[in-house]
Amino acid sequence: MSNATSPDAQLGVSGLDDVLRGGLERSRCYLLEGSPGAGKTTIALQFLLAGAAAGERCLYITLSETEGELRATATSHGWALDGIDIYELVPPENLLDEDQQQSLLYSSDLELGETTKRIFEAFKAGKPQRVVLDSLSEIRLLAQSSLRYRRQILALKHFFAKSGATVLLLDDLSADANDKTVHSIAHAVIRLDELSPEYGGERRRLRVLKYRGRRYRGGFHDFVIETGGVRVFPRLVSAEHRNRFERGLLTTDSNELNALLGGGVERGSSLLLLGPAGTGKSLLALTFIKTAIERGETAAMFVFDEEVGLLVQRALGLGIDLQKMVDDKKLVLEQVDAAELSPGEFSARVRQCVEVYSARTVVVDSLNGYQAAMPAEHALTLHMHELLQYLNRQGATTILTVAQHGLVGDMKTPVDITYLADTVILLRYFEAMGRVRRAISVVKKRMGEHENTIREYQIGGRGITLGEPLTGFQGILRGVPSLVGEAPLLKRETA
Repeated sequence: MSNATSPDAQLGVSGLDDVLRGGLERSRCYLLEGSPGAGKTTIALQFLLAGAAAGERCLYITLSETEGELRATATSHGWALDGIDIYELVPPENLLDEDQQQSLLYSSDLELGETTKRIFEAFKAGKPQRVVLDSLSEIRLLAQSSLRYRRQILALKHFFAKSGATVLLLDDLSADANDKTVHSIAHAVIRLDELSPEYGGERRRLRVLKYRGRRYRGGFHDFVIETGGVRVFPRLVSAEHRNRFERGLLTTDSNELNALLGGGVERGSSLLLLGPAGTGKSLLALTFIKTAIERGETAAMFVFDEEVGLLVQRALGLGIDLQKMVDDKKLVLEQVDAAELSPGEFSARVRQCVEVYSARTVVVDSLNGYQAAMPAEHALTLHMHELLQYLNRQGATTILTVAQHGLVGDMKTPVDITYLADTVILLRYFEAMGRVRRAISVVKKRMGEHENTIREYQIGGRGITLGEPLTGFQGILRGVPSLVGEAPLLKRETA
C-alpha cells in the first residue's frame, strides 16, 4: 500500500530524516552533492528503496554508472533492487559516428538535446513517484555554458514538478565545484564531505545548506557508510532532551570518600578525576560503577586508553568483577578506538546507553583519548559541553578522567574542562618518609559543601582506602611537602 499521500518522503537513511525534520517535501527537486566516493549513490539507493517499500514507483536514471555497477553496489549492502527501474542513459550510437562529428552543429548540442529527450521518455514510460538523476556533472559538460546549464536544469525541474515526482539530483562536483547554479533552483541542498585526517580512517560529515520553508538541524553531522547503508549521527543538541528526575546524593562504600565529597555526588551531575598517570583515576571511577550497580542501576564505561581485557584483570585485584557485571547486563563496557570513531558516533553510542539500556552512571576514560577523535581542542570543549548537559538532563551521573602531563610539581593539563565539571577531584603523588605516596582532594563542587582537606589514599585488595586528613604537612600538591606537625600517614597495606 502506498503512502504517497504522507506529508514527507522518507529517505530511509538512519538519522538523516531527523536532520531534515521529517524528510523531503514531496513533488520537489533536491540536490545531493559531494566528491566521488562521498556516499551519494548509497543514499540515493536508500531513498528509492524506502519508496519501493512504501509501494511507490521508483526510477534511477544513470548517466555515469552502468546498471551492473549499481546492482553491484546494492549487492554489497545486501539489497535487492526489486521495484526500482534502472535506466542507463548512454550516448546514442549515431552521435559517436565520425560523419556526425564533422557536422556544422556542435556534437554537444545534439547530445544535450538527445539526453534531455531520453530522460523525459524514460520518465513518461514509468511514471515514477521518486526519481534519482545521476549525475548532473554530465549535463553540465554537455551544456558547456552556465546559462544553457541553468536553463536545462530549470526545464527538468518544471517537467518533474508537473508530474508530482520527488526528484533527487546527484552532483559529484567533478565538472566545476564552484558552480552554484543548481543551488538556487533546488528546493534543498545537502552537501557530503569526506575528510582525511593525518592518522586513522576517513571521516565523513554532511550539512544541509538550504531547505526552503523549513527549519532543519543546522551544522555538520557525522555519518558512516557501512554494510547496510549510510548512518547519520545528528549533532547533539542538549536543549532538546529534558527529563524530570529526582536529584539526590549518590554515596560510595567509603565513608571517608563520602565525607571528602560532602556526603556524595549529586545525581545528574558531572565528576572530573584529574591527576598524573598511575594515580588510580580509572580504579576510582570503577568504585563509583560498583556502588551504582549495587544500588540496582545500570552503568556504562567507555575506555579510550586501556585494553578492556587488562582493565577487567586489574579490577579483579580490587574485588570488582567487571565481566560478571557485563554478563548480568548491568554494565555496558566498550573499547573505543579514537582513530576510527567520529565525535558524532561517540555521542550516539552514549545516547544509546542512556536511552536504550537506561544507564545512570557513565564513565569516559579518558578525555585524552577522546581529544584524539576531535579536529581541534575548542571542538572538544563544545562537544563535551553538549554531552555533559545532555547526560545531566537525563539524570545520569557522568565521570570523566583526564591524565595530566608530569608526575610531581608543575602539572600540565592537555584538556581543561574543569569549568564544565560540577565536581573536580584532584589526585597527586607526594614524597614522604622515603616513599612515594598518593593524595586526594576535592577542589570544586558546585552543589553543597565539601571537605577542603587533603587525604592520603592507597589502592589494594580492598579497593581504594582513604586515611585521615593530612594536617601535619604543607605543600603536598607540589609533590615535596614539609612536615609542620604530626603526620597521620597510612600504613602500607600488606597482602
